[in-house]
Amino acid sequence: MAASAPPPPKKRRIGVMTSGGDSPGMNGVVRSVVRTAIYKGCEAYAIHEGYEGLVNGGDMISPMHWEDVRGYLSKGGTLIGTARCKAFMERPGRLKAAKNMILKGIDALVICGGDGSLTGADKFRSEWPSLIEELVKAGELNAQDIEPYKHLNIVGLVGSIDNDLSGTDATIGCYSSLGQICNAVDSVFDTAASHQRGFVVEVMGRHCGWLALMAAIATGADYVFIPEKPPSAGWEDQMCNIITKHRSRGKRRSIVIIAEGACDENLNKITAKQVNDVLANRLNLDTRVTVLGHTQRGGTACFYDRWLSTMQGVEAVNAVLEATPETPSPVITIRENKIERSNLMDCVALTKSVAKAIEAKDFDRAMHLRDVEFSDYFESYLMTISTDSPKLRLPENQRMRVAIVHVGAPAGGMNPATRAAVAYCLTRGHTPIAIHNGFPGLQRHHADQPLGSVREVKWLDADPWVNEGGSEIGTNRGLPSDDLETTAKCFELYKFDALLLVGGFEAFAAASEIRKGREKYDSFKIPLIVLPATVSNNVPGTEYSLGSDTCLNTLLEFCDNIRQSASSSRRRVFVIETHGGRSGYLATMTGLAVGALAVYTPEEGINLHMLARDIEYLRENFRNDRGASRAGKIILRNEKASETYTTNLIADMIKEEARGRFESRAANPGHYQQGGKPSPMDRIRSLRMAIKCMEYLEDKFTGVTKQACADDPMSAVVIGILGSEVVFSPLGGPDGLEATQTNWKERRPKSEFWFPMRDTVDILSGRPKADDTCHECGKVYVDNRLGPVISRSS
Repeated sequence: MAASAPPPPKKRRIGVMTSGGDSPGMNGVVRSVVRTAIYKGCEAYAIHEGYEGLVNGGDMISPMHWEDVRGYLSKGGTLIGTARCKAFMERPGRLKAAKNMILKGIDALVICGGDGSLTGADKFRSEWPSLIEELVKAGELNAQDIEPYKHLNIVGLVGSIDNDLSGTDATIGCYSSLGQICNAVDSVFDTAASHQRGFVVEVMGRHCGWLALMAAIATGADYVFIPEKPPSAGWEDQMCNIITKHRSRGKRRSIVIIAEGACDENLNKITAKQVNDVLANRLNLDTRVTVLGHTQRGGTACFYDRWLSTMQGVEAVNAVLEATPETPSPVITIRENKIERSNLMDCVALTKSVAKAIEAKDFDRAMHLRDVEFSDYFESYLMTISTDSPKLRLPENQRMRVAIVHVGAPAGGMNPATRAAVAYCLTRGHTPIAIHNGFPGLQRHHADQPLGSVREVKWLDADPWVNEGGSEIGTNRGLPSDDLETTAKCFELYKFDALLLVGGFEAFAAASEIRKGREKYDSFKIPLIVLPATVSNNVPGTEYSLGSDTCLNTLLEFCDNIRQSASSSRRRVFVIETHGGRSGYLATMTGLAVGALAVYTPEEGINLHMLARDIEYLRENFRNDRGASRAGKIILRNEKASETYTTNLIADMIKEEARGRFESRAANPGHYQQGGKPSPMDRIRSLRMAIKCMEYLEDKFTGVTKQACADDPMSAVVIGILGSEVVFSPLGGPDGLEATQTNWKERRPKSEFWFPMRDTVDILSGRPKADDTCHECGKVYVDNRLGPVISRSS
């Protein structure tokens, strides 16, 4: 007798599963999909243990409620499990999976896994009509049972520490894994330098060298082996020559990074032991091998992976609800800063073609198939290790004196960016000049001092800055206008041909002042490039500033520890104050990554009704929870959100209105937020952005006269990431950033890309909106979009 499927559910049911190798951030996907599905009026189901749960059915496919995913963001691995499933690879296994889904009333799947898992998912979808037809013919289901389930929606998200899917800049988990590698390599820096040792570090990546390449960039490794660009025969000589040159210039440590799938151009495997033996035997170098193994998968997700998994989970649910039977299965991808949908099987096919290109020894195609960013990073990395290569130097008449200045508060990434710019200059024959202590240092400078504030930078000076936080050449908020005449005289005295300003809104303002000063001072008629570096991420012309990722990771660690305290005491709310100036970026992004109850920003402000609504929601939440689910809460407040409602005042108001049912505390991480060592993302983007700046100077302004430079609106620009592109935007002119994109009073862009994400914070926290509260009695009523606001666990 055929099994009887339940009647079609009133709400759509969306299943979420994690499959393949685990990666940090998978739990963020589950949380985001579950809560977004509920918000959209759907029901969410978790498929436990990957495809095994789909095949076995029963309790391995279970409904998920709002409170079930509390605390998921801060957990590593995948809490709903993953497993290899041979049964699903055969049609009988997929028949069982189809039957189980129909019995549970599920007609859409969001799957987070690698290319193998996603390929299996798309095959499942393509076979779906024949599977359900076969189930009816076999008497397993009735014809009426399958009627509501004629079509299956599949949406893929890529969870992979290798970052090995073509068509996306990053996969969920890759930056967390890179962070583990960088921590390990950073840890051996001191001992390597102390003993003048070499270290060979093997990282994961059988067919993809992303982890190895990015680790080499982020740690300043002397040499890297990746599958896509294997060395030619005689690689031993090339590696030894580079390391010998670096040693001859005074470098005391030598780091070589090797991907586990490394080979030479004849596809002969290269092992960490081989590299170790070459260094020991040819250079007589005391060398150690470190194989990181599965430690690269461990730990909690970093900020970027929490943000990526959250936003991609939201987009995945939207993709499910917008899909038609004709819509190809999408995979959610990211390009620079933009979440996109791509064709799943096109991306999988491209990924598999990389391995085929490597097998065919077509390594140029393998590099091309990865993405433009990957090739950019590889070429940029080569620039930093080839500073002694005569063939890369420009003719004398094309070389420039490039000044570098840090402006504003310190930010992670300032030092790595300066190091990269110096390396490029030395490789090409330019003269890199550091202006120490910002513009005030320049204005106080005396040329007769042996160690004044204007100094040429040698490679050995800059090389250790690859993982240093803060600003080694010094920075402050002083501007050229503090003494414009002296600034102009110094420009003339030292014959600057170009100026790279690394910093935040002050760097933007400084470039603007110098650009406007060209009318009076000829020495200012040189190209100016602003490389945004500020924790506040408030520079017009970019959606990403160096240092913001480092700050967010630091805030993440702080909030995770605070939440642990709040959860241990069961009934406590922490109000945490963040940096950010007049921009709420830090508070909002941290709120997304830690699952904050509420975020207060300068853009939105704070009012009494807002606070009353949030306090009432806290009351109801704690009343229903009764301490059973360790319900500690976090509220984030930007430092400039309100002059009246301070962090301490809000905490006191919550405590007063709690009436003894729960407690509240204020916490302020202060300048701890600036972070220590730069995050891996800030390190690698520092290199890429700095070298793009140097290439821009060469391409546009080599041999250009001062007046021609001054007449060119593109001679004063900001480099930035806008959506899916890296762009140079002019400061001046009627359409320039100064006139059209800058809120000078609030010191931030007029249009802030992250602003709509505030709604996502509220949606995923369950925070009631303004129309959810009765103005007369203050009671929280039903929000039709979310279900009962005050009883999430029901």
